[in-house]
Amino acid sequence: MIIFDKLWITMAKKEMSTYQLREKCGIDSKTIRRLRDNENIETKTLDKLCSALSCRLEDIAEYKAGKL
Repeated sequence: MIIFDKLWITMAKKEMSTYQLREKCGIDSKTIRRLRDNENIETKTLDKLCSALSCRLEDIAEYKAGKL
């Protein structure tokens, strides 16, 4: 399971709100909800997030083993 808990920590460190992130990435509120709920998102969205936050993928996402 991929979780996005680190995304919110990275955003706080960079003092970026979800509104600012949406504007900078061109993503919608539905995508923010999917991130909050640790649901599937496209890899191009991950690319946009890393670019907007000037960070690496491991700064926003983490793999946690779970039940299949």
